[in-house]
Amino acid sequence: MKTMSVNKVITQSVDLTKAVVQPLAGNLLHNKQVAIDVLRLDRIHPVISGNKWFKLKYHLQEALQQNKTGILTFGGAWSNHLVATALACQQAGLASIGIIRGEQPLVLSATLQEVQEYNMQLQFVPRNEYSDEATIIPALQEKYPDYYIVPQGGQSHLGVLGAAEIGQLTQIKSYSHVSCAIGTGTMLAGLVHAALPHQQVIGICSLKMPATENNSLNSFVKPYAANGKQYTIFYDYHFGGYARKTGELISFMNTIYQQHEMPTDFVYTGKLLFGIMHLVQNSYFEPGSRILIVHSGGLQGNRSLPGGTLTFL
Repeated sequence: MKTMSVNKVITQSVDLTKAVVQPLAGNLLHNKQVAIDVLRLDRIHPVISGNKWFKLKYHLQEALQQNKTGILTFGGAWSNHLVATALACQQAGLASIGIIRGEQPLVLSATLQEVQEYNMQLQFVPRNEYSDEATIIPALQEKYPDYYIVPQGGQSHLGVLGAAEIGQLTQIKSYSHVSCAIGTGTMLAGLVHAALPHQQVIGICSLKMPATENNSLNSFVKPYAANGKQYTIFYDYHFGGYARKTGELISFMNTIYQQHEMPTDFVYTGKLLFGIMHLVQNSYFEPGSRILIVHSGGLQGNRSLPGGTLTFL
């Protein structure tokens, strides 16, 4: 019965045929002799959007196969992962619990109000406790033995295996580069895992962090970069840090929408497109390069902006 429910999510809720490939055009790309296509994962579902489905699908299946009551996972006040998980669980016949980073506010964010509509129970945890995974996860496992625990952003081997299937939605072998935004690094690891020998995978990091070989992102991704697979992380396009923004970024996002009717968010995909276009401008890519940008969907963060900031809201 539960297996049928997850199949229903796959076949009736998330529509992978809507993940079209949208070419970008412009004088910069023409002059640099670089082609860019965007894989519009944001179109597959308005809530279970983009890469969230791919990072969740095997966790959902595992929870059902283990006959768990529900899924417990983690996120912030504007988490794309939380709202996607809440609705996917509801549709699959599973309960859900969200462990929320920070103290409970007087008024919940629009995102958290939405997850409650999908029957997710919320528990707020102080930031210092939230970041102590070595303590909090075992305690939650003991408290909720009937719940399947999914790490923040789906960051796990199952999440990587799901993300590795993203390239199957397009003619992936025709691209010299595949690029994505980075939060937990799960999608990057999946794209690296599935990369072909001639491809370089590029990640644009949304977090302000040291660009070191042994940082948390590299430590997570490296095991999936076997057999000479190549990836590069750029750390210079965070615009002040995670969920930070500047007027330059907002202006760029509005321009992208005006030129291509492509909505982006200021947490991930806006920074991704800005970073790739900046690399093109600075001749990082050789003439003849073909770049696939994976639009990972998830525009929850934009709901935190004042009205009128973005022209497409």
